[in-house]
Amino acid sequence: MSMLSAYPGGSLPDYQAPGAKKVHFSPYADNGGSVVAIAGEDFAIIAAETRLSAGYSIYSRNQEKLFKLSDKTVLGCSGCWCEILTLTRILAARMQMYNHEHNKDMSTPATAQMLSTMLYYKRFFPYYVSNMLAGLDENGKGCIYSYDPIGHVERSMYRASGSSGALLQPLLDNLVGLKNQENPDKEPITKEKALNIVKDMFISATERDIYTGDSVSIRIITKDGIEHESFELRKD
Repeated sequence: MSMLSAYPGGSLPDYQAPGAKKVHFSPYADNGGSVVAIAGEDFAIIAAETRLSAGYSIYSRNQEKLFKLSDKTVLGCSGCWCEILTLTRILAARMQMYNHEHNKDMSTPATAQMLSTMLYYKRFFPYYVSNMLAGLDENGKGCIYSYDPIGHVERSMYRASGSSGALLQPLLDNLVGLKNQENPDKEPITKEKALNIVKDMFISATERDIYTGDSVSIRIITKDGIEHESFELRKD
C-alpha cells in the first residue's frame, strides 16, 4: 500500500508553516471615471463622465466629477471617490484663504502649483486620485495640467486620464496633436471642433470601458466665464 493511497483523493495534506498569518488590506478603492481636456488659444474644455462604480457595481449614474475652483479654473478627478472628496475640500479651503488674503482669485498656473505641492506633501500615503486641471493662464491662453498621484505636474494642450485614459490619449495625439500625419492642417483648433472631439472621445470610450458611461459633463472655460454642457451616453 502506497503512502498516497492512505489519504482521500490520493494527495498529501496541506501543511501550514507556523508563524503569523498575513492579512492583506488596502485602504484604496478605484471608483473609475475618465477625464478629457483640450486647450486652445483662448479657451479650455474639460469633460468627465458621470458613472461612479466599483467592480461590476454601479453606485451612481449622475455623479459630478468636475469641480469649479474659480471663474477660470476647473479641476477634474477620477479614482477613489472618498479621496477625491477629501482633496477637493482641502483645495477649496486653500483657494478661499488665498482669496481672503489677496482679495483676488488664484490664477490657474498658481493653482496648478499649489495642487502639486498638496499631492507631494502626501507622497508617503498618496491620494489615490487622477487629477487634471484646466483653465486660462494670465495671458488668457488655455492650459491643461495633468498629475500623477504624488504631485508630478505637466502642462500640455490636451490630455486624457482615468480608467479609459490609455484608450483616449492616442486618439488625442492623432486628432489634436496631429502626430505622425503627412501634411497636417496646423491651424489652431477651434472651440467648436474641440467640443465635437471631446464628445466623440467619450462615445468611443463607452464602447470599450465598463467604467465609462451614462452621461458626460462638460465645462467650457473662456474669458467670459464657464459654460456648462452635457450629453447622454449608453447606460449599459
